[in-house]
Amino acid sequence: MPGRHAAPAASAVIAVLLGACSPSTPTPPAAAPVTVQSTPAAAPAKAVLGAFGFDVSGMDTGIEPGQDFFEYVNGNWTRNTEIPADRSSYSSFTTLVEQAQEDTRAILEAAAADAAAAGERRKIGDYYTAFMDEAGIEARGIAPVRAELDAIAALADKPGLARAFGASLRADVDLLNATDRYTDRLFGMWISANLKKPDQYVPYLVQGGLGMPDRDFYLEGGRMADLRTQYEAHVAKVFELAGMADGKAKAVKVLALETAIATLHATALETDDVEKGANTWSQADFAARAPGIDWSGFFDAAGLSAQPEFIVWQPQAVAGIAAVVDRLPLADWKDYLAFHAIERASPYLSKAFVDEHFAFNGKAMSGTPELRARWKRAVDEADDALGEAIGKIYVEKHFSAETKARANTMVANLITAFGRRIDAAAWMTPATKARARSKLNGLKVGMGYPDRWRDYSALEVRRDDALGNAQRASLFEYRRNLAKLGQPIDRGEWFMLPQTVNALNIPLENRLIFPAAILQAPFFDGAADDAINYGGIGGVIGHEISHSFDTNGALFDETGKLENWWTKEDFARFEEAGAALAAQYDEYKPFPDLAVNGKLTLGENIADVAGLATAYDAYKLARADRPAMALDGFSPDQRVFLGWAQIWRSKFREQALRNTVLTNGHAPGHYRALTVRNIDAWYPAFDVRQGQALYLAPGQRVQVW
Repeated sequence: MPGRHAAPAASAVIAVLLGACSPSTPTPPAAAPVTVQSTPAAAPAKAVLGAFGFDVSGMDTGIEPGQDFFEYVNGNWTRNTEIPADRSSYSSFTTLVEQAQEDTRAILEAAAADAAAAGERRKIGDYYTAFMDEAGIEARGIAPVRAELDAIAALADKPGLARAFGASLRADVDLLNATDRYTDRLFGMWISANLKKPDQYVPYLVQGGLGMPDRDFYLEGGRMADLRTQYEAHVAKVFELAGMADGKAKAVKVLALETAIATLHATALETDDVEKGANTWSQADFAARAPGIDWSGFFDAAGLSAQPEFIVWQPQAVAGIAAVVDRLPLADWKDYLAFHAIERASPYLSKAFVDEHFAFNGKAMSGTPELRARWKRAVDEADDALGEAIGKIYVEKHFSAETKARANTMVANLITAFGRRIDAAAWMTPATKARARSKLNGLKVGMGYPDRWRDYSALEVRRDDALGNAQRASLFEYRRNLAKLGQPIDRGEWFMLPQTVNALNIPLENRLIFPAAILQAPFFDGAADDAINYGGIGGVIGHEISHSFDTNGALFDETGKLENWWTKEDFARFEEAGAALAAQYDEYKPFPDLAVNGKLTLGENIADVAGLATAYDAYKLARADRPAMALDGFSPDQRVFLGWAQIWRSKFREQALRNTVLTNGHAPGHYRALTVRNIDAWYPAFDVRQGQALYLAPGQRVQVW
């Protein structure tokens, strides 16, 4: 979408968990703490879930933990929870997303109703008002996108086409964020620290050009073939709604063109290979290595004519796409550009366009029965465009100093625990341990919200121009990223909004970010039992710490540079453990004909195993001087693992689950809950025995860290 907030990818290897007016309090110290911190007293009097932060009613105790721990913890919740009609899935994350949307809606509606509002408050109110103005949008019809369509129709030659591609370039890709791995623009780009020179910004150019999420949607049979038929009909319908002649013939050409691009795309596994992605090209290299596009005109129109070098992530795809631009006639490309211009604009146009956009992208692709309420879409759009302006108000209203202090205490304890796991790693030589320790000691953590807020003063927002607002916001974000080039790296920039329910690791900066919105039940509750909190948000924090040492994070040194800091023997043992974990996940089959891809999900699975193990250790360290008391019959060890499994509650519609398994770097929640089978302490805690489905012999339990 024109205004989506996809641009802030800090690096090619951002690892995502699933992505105030006053300055924030300091982050934990750079050096790993040498003492364990006591948890501050909780302010709330009653836990949100159950008596101590765990929803006992959601359990199915008729299932033995060793047979299916996810169902044991969440079976009744799964049976009794209906996926809302406007969603393709529902999970613990979704409940918090919906709460954050409600909270944000209140902020936006108050700003929209405030006649005296000025500055950013006026902008967020006007943005929301413009999107909610259905009558005005309906009256304008196709008019808001007409100028763009006229410009496309006026293209007279391939040099003009190259300039059109360059002018449409946006900072809109995040390779490891499941929702932003692709772009429908010919190429995707973001600007971040250089993999090889982490003290410099560089533009990353990646493959793009597809209207469906992945090459497999164009090349595979079965369900994918049916989706292609529906996609072609959708393209034809979009042309028809726009009043353009020969929609069916144009749709055939658009699908053929995108299929030609798809055959050139790198696979998801190839894209995840950081070392293969680190290809530095000078601007002059493009003409020699990827002939077929007037690259000089492309970069000039993109505002990059003075940029000396780029990182080209999938060079074969970029070269192949350039050749397709040269080979196919201009008329085909004009139809392609026209379709995507209308498709991107459709959510901001009249009802007929909105409905058709949802019919394919929601119903056909993900199985979602109903379009989300307009106010929910308006909240997402406003977050995309003015997210930190909204975030300032959000943290003032919904994020307490006590929550931040408690979370920072847990971070300190988890870093201590992870450091002890490094020290205890019998498979690792002292030289590699020293480098790992150095990396851990330099880890920075952002909690809740950024120290400095983004300045939106240059963004024009009109109260009667929904599409224009989204387009200007997208261009504003792109130019904000361009302005980084040649400047010092800003290691305080946030790449998630405070109201986002997620967390991330930025290996190029050796930094973690935990937005305010995830620091709520079931992940974290100030009134909950410590064991539940350590199993929940502690596991999440441990997960993000561990991303610094997973299959991608382990390739970066303590400065954020892509550099091998391992001995050859140590890395071989690390890869051996990863291969064993990948094989374990390959055995999970959500459908008889479709299994989890252990290699595609390996980085996240390593982070889950190490994160949960670290959270368990940190809980033990934090409570070492206190008696182990049972709550409702559950021991402290049991409660840690219950807290972990509870956060992975999830249900999917079939189409959505199939898409997730095919394209997402995360395993579905059911299988993330089963991480427990690699943790030794889980077995005695729940009396898991040989012969049960989840039992692994001690030598088969994967413990990378």
